[in-house]
Amino acid sequence: MEKIKNLSLRKTIVLYMTISLLVCFFLSVLIVRTAITVQNNIWWKYVDQEKYFEMTEEDARYVTDVPRPHSYEMEKLDYHISEICDFLQTFTVLILSVVGSIIAVFLFYKHKLKNPIEELELASQQICHNNLDFHIIYENQDEMGRLCREFERMREQLAQNNHQLWKNMEEEKALRAAIAHDIRSPLSVLEGYQEMLSEYLLQKEIEREQMQEMVSESRKQIARMDAFVETMRKMSSLEARELVIGEITYEQLQTEIQAEVNILEKKSGKRCHLCGAATKEKFMGDKEVILEVTENLLSNALRYARKEVEIKVYLTASELKIRVKDDGAGLQADREEVTKLFYQQNIKDSLKHTGMGMYISRLYCEKHGGRLLLENEENGGAVITAVFHRIA
Repeated sequence: MEKIKNLSLRKTIVLYMTISLLVCFFLSVLIVRTAITVQNNIWWKYVDQEKYFEMTEEDARYVTDVPRPHSYEMEKLDYHISEICDFLQTFTVLILSVVGSIIAVFLFYKHKLKNPIEELELASQQICHNNLDFHIIYENQDEMGRLCREFERMREQLAQNNHQLWKNMEEEKALRAAIAHDIRSPLSVLEGYQEMLSEYLLQKEIEREQMQEMVSESRKQIARMDAFVETMRKMSSLEARELVIGEITYEQLQTEIQAEVNILEKKSGKRCHLCGAATKEKFMGDKEVILEVTENLLSNALRYARKEVEIKVYLTASELKIRVKDDGAGLQADREEVTKLFYQQNIKDSLKHTGMGMYISRLYCEKHGGRLLLENEENGGAVITAVFHRIA
């Protein structure tokens, strides 16, 4: 039965029609033979039996058919029954063939078309009402089964696109709010310093040290605004950025990451230890994207590390992994939350960075066919691994 369910539509209709016609043929033979027998029994009542047997005895090699009596010789009921038998002998095959074909088509529709058509119709109505939270269940392996599975894949893709659209809208809303906040905050500080300088300079009530402190703080706020504008520039070109694929060796990557490590060590005052398994294999990818992600992960690790950060590089021909571990308190939020736009572990972080580094790193990893993995070590500290897949 399972094999019949999985037959193609063409083979199924041929099978149904063949079975139907065979059944109709045997039924026709039975009905026609029955009609002939009944008709002969009726006619026999009106035959001169002595004359009939004489004709049979003259030539025993042949069986003489029962002669048909005239209509006026038969009783009314016998006549009508005889006419019905004539009709059955003439049209039984045609009638049963038509009825059998109709039954075959009906069974074909019921078993092969009805359920998938109803599923697809209901699915279309759900989509028209902007509801994508459903599933098309039809497990047959025929053409309608393939159509239902393709429709289900289309529904899943629409649901993913819809989810991504809402996610983009939420991120855009957060982006607008962050722009307003990150621009307004340093501007408010600068405005406050300007009012203080305007008021106290005229009255000569401000000391030189206080003035220098205000100027220094103003420069920090300007640098913060500049860093924010630069990050926004990267964000605006992120989606449009095309990967520039080139050959990358372990030695090249080690050298360039070490140079970045040296700079960040001096700025943070914390130790960075770079290691990995040296290999002669070559990886095909965008080196600038990989280095930018590495810089983001290092900056983030040094921000929360107590004393040191460890970086490990694993390179094969098909995959590149950069693992960054710090000895800090570890991730305080859900893994997905950390890679969201403008995530900051505490309020003080908003004065130090924009909260976009991990988000940009995740997007770059996905753009490179990989992913960003986040976890906490059992003995403390966060471990973030950037995975990049080879781009042919």
